[in-house]
Amino acid sequence: MKLPNTDLVRWLDRSGMSHTELARRVKAAAQVWGQPHVTPDATTVRRWLGGDRPRPPVPEILADVFSASFGYKVTTYDLGLGESGTAKLSLEYNASFAVTVEAVADLGRADVDRRSFLAAAPFAAVAAVGPSRDWLLNTLDQQPDPGPRVRLEDVVAVRNMFGEFQRMDVLQGGGTGRLILAEYMNQHVFPLLRRTYTDEVRRALCEAAAEQTYLLGWMAYDNGEHGIAQRYLVQSLRLSEESHNAALGAHVLAGMADQATLLGNPEEGRRLAQAGRAGLAKGTSPACLADLWALEARALAKLGDKTSAAHAVVQSEAAFSRVHLDHEQEWAAFIDPAYLHGEHANTFRDLDDADAAEQHARQSIDHARAQRRARRGAMSQAALAATHLQRGDLEAAHAVGLRTLFLSRQVKSSRCVEAIQDLQRRMQPFGKHRLVADFNDRAREFAAAA
Repeated sequence: MKLPNTDLVRWLDRSGMSHTELARRVKAAAQVWGQPHVTPDATTVRRWLGGDRPRPPVPEILADVFSASFGYKVTTYDLGLGESGTAKLSLEYNASFAVTVEAVADLGRADVDRRSFLAAAPFAAVAAVGPSRDWLLNTLDQQPDPGPRVRLEDVVAVRNMFGEFQRMDVLQGGGTGRLILAEYMNQHVFPLLRRTYTDEVRRALCEAAAEQTYLLGWMAYDNGEHGIAQRYLVQSLRLSEESHNAALGAHVLAGMADQATLLGNPEEGRRLAQAGRAGLAKGTSPACLADLWALEARALAKLGDKTSAAHAVVQSEAAFSRVHLDHEQEWAAFIDPAYLHGEHANTFRDLDDADAAEQHARQSIDHARAQRRARRGAMSQAALAATHLQRGDLEAAHAVGLRTLFLSRQVKSSRCVEAIQDLQRRMQPFGKHRLVADFNDRAREFAAAA
């Protein structure tokens, strides 16, 4: 027995259209869509309301009709007609700013609603090729934006909220506040993007929105939701191009590079980091440049290129030596000694250079402890434990591994979970040693609680 489509009934009531008027508008829109065979009447509309599911592309045409009626985006999901192309569209780097706004808004709504199709959306290794190329070409064609940005009160409010959510991510992990941030974006930021501003003000707003969208992607990444993360990052890259902020776009590419390398695509991670460096204007953001070099080093280590990886670490350290915090943008605040030494520790760990890895891991741990950054501390403790295992010192590795577990319990981060799982794999050559068994028991307890 078919159930009435209560969603469609509700939207039709709100629109004030009669059955006949809706049919007329759908028929007219179908002509524009190049679908002259779509000729509904009032009876057809009554069947839809009664639960009949129209064949594609009628659901999309209906969504367009209601969107035009209300003046904002209405999706097929809203109308009770199934999912639209949100998962696919959010991977596209669209030349149209208006389409980009709707794509990222649809993504945010789907994320907050926790729709199953989005949670299951896969990470596509080659999806970043087009976006990174288009961003780079368009960025190189742009001229620097003369003069200070215009800062309207609503743009300032968005920026202030970014700072709060970034601190939440750094201190508590990406799984803590992402859905709250997504809901804030849906309610306050995406609607602003649909309004009309001067070009200068729109750039400032797009910059703020790109920062927030990147943070959504990074939080999803840290929570292990890589398909969602990738889609947010692609749309953030497009918004950053609209803002004419080359450093911000390069920062987004750094996040995409980090994700690609983590998911077993180091060649793609290297290429994305290089694209970011190519588009980053000289002197614009030494912190971002340091990050890009560090992530390129991580990718090169995974590829087994020891000489190039070590060179990239040196370049990263040289870039960071030129950082002046007063000249850096707020999103670059996390690119500090705790972060960079932690990344370098992982690079040298992957190169089996235990001495260099230990040196960087200890420096990262010291800085993270001073800042009370449990997530960074946990990941760097894991890197330190790995160096002990590389030397065959299980007792030292076990002690450091327990500190990793202690810190990981304080945050909600899949990366901490993965760091602990990596330690378990590295302990396997020690067989059934009592310390291995003890660590595995504690790791299972942690995983169950997480």
